[in-house]
Amino acid sequence: MSPDAPAGGPLSIAMVGTRGVPARYGGFETAVEEVGRRLADAGHRVRVYCRSGNSDLSSYLGMELVTLPALRQRSLETLSHTGASVGHLLGRRTDVAFVFNAANAPYLPLLRAARIPVATHVDGLEWQRAKWGGAGRRYYRAAETAAVRWSDALIADAVGIADYYRAEFGVPTTLLTYGAPVLTAPGHDALADVGLEPGAYHLVVARFEPENHVDLWVEGYVRSGARHPLVVVGSAPYADEYTARVHAAAQGDPRVRFLGGVWDQNLLDQLYANSLTYLHGHSVGGTNPSLLRAIGAGAATVAYDVSFNREVAGDDGVYVRDAADVARALEEAEAHEGATRARGARLRERARGYDWDEVAAGYEALARALAEHRVPGPQRRASRRSVPAAPVRQPEAVR
Repeated sequence: MSPDAPAGGPLSIAMVGTRGVPARYGGFETAVEEVGRRLADAGHRVRVYCRSGNSDLSSYLGMELVTLPALRQRSLETLSHTGASVGHLLGRRTDVAFVFNAANAPYLPLLRAARIPVATHVDGLEWQRAKWGGAGRRYYRAAETAAVRWSDALIADAVGIADYYRAEFGVPTTLLTYGAPVLTAPGHDALADVGLEPGAYHLVVARFEPENHVDLWVEGYVRSGARHPLVVVGSAPYADEYTARVHAAAQGDPRVRFLGGVWDQNLLDQLYANSLTYLHGHSVGGTNPSLLRAIGAGAATVAYDVSFNREVAGDDGVYVRDAADVARALEEAEAHEGATRARGARLRERARGYDWDEVAAGYEALARALAEHRVPGPQRRASRRSVPAAPVRQPEAVR
């Protein structure tokens, strides 16, 4: 333990590798906000590194914010910002660092050289994303190995991810999922602003990326005889081609409504809670906060059939693999609306098992163990095994 971190006392904790807080983008940012605020409330000093443009705040919910620039290019944005963040961090005392995204692994040796204990949240199977070409996929595969070699601990947010690292590298991970906000009375007054009626629409909320299968939901819906409209919330930087594909899949069908990005949390909560179904297409990212938010709102979920989604929704989810499956699922949901709503209510109860307080307690325990050097340390000789990786159903070829 560092001399500045007395046993049982408050720790200095850095959180590196995300866009930062307030959370406006994805799962990592949500985790940093929910976990960081609770660590700060517990008396720890929490420093969050943020990208320029995320906010102009210097503190937020008890967390200290350090805003640094990034190169606005898809392949360099994360790495450039993390490099600047690590450079800043090396000149300041910290007891523990949480690094989010295995892609940032090239900077781990610098933290190790500075004797900063580090845990890497490895996220999902990033190398499977279609947005990365051959060089990008090779980089992410190499980064996974580097994360195993240079991290003191690895964090997985889903059992499927933990299984993958055990099968690929023979190493353990600390399983820390996300939490699910449980909404019991969100209301529906904001729906009138977007021309919707409670219980009378199907909902998609996702970044427009192939692995999230937004085009699949639109294509399947257009094929269906659904009466209720399909409401699509989301967009993505660097994704003009895929965005065009999603809009083309609508074929001008007036039942499909694109709302773009929705940043009003009250409206977003009401959209989840009052949907007849929520359509979740994420396939490579482990436990997904959008799915947890949906089931916490009691939304009857239709999900793309991969292990990560089954792990969250269990027997109360409906699972699909192609447009024909989507069409059947939507028609069935509308034909039996009472059963659909009952399924959503059961999912809300299931969401209570995903508790941010428990997740934050897990991060705090891991931070304490890292600061006190009670973890095994990095696997310097780590390499991939010859045995097949843990079974994770792969997405179909990008349409």
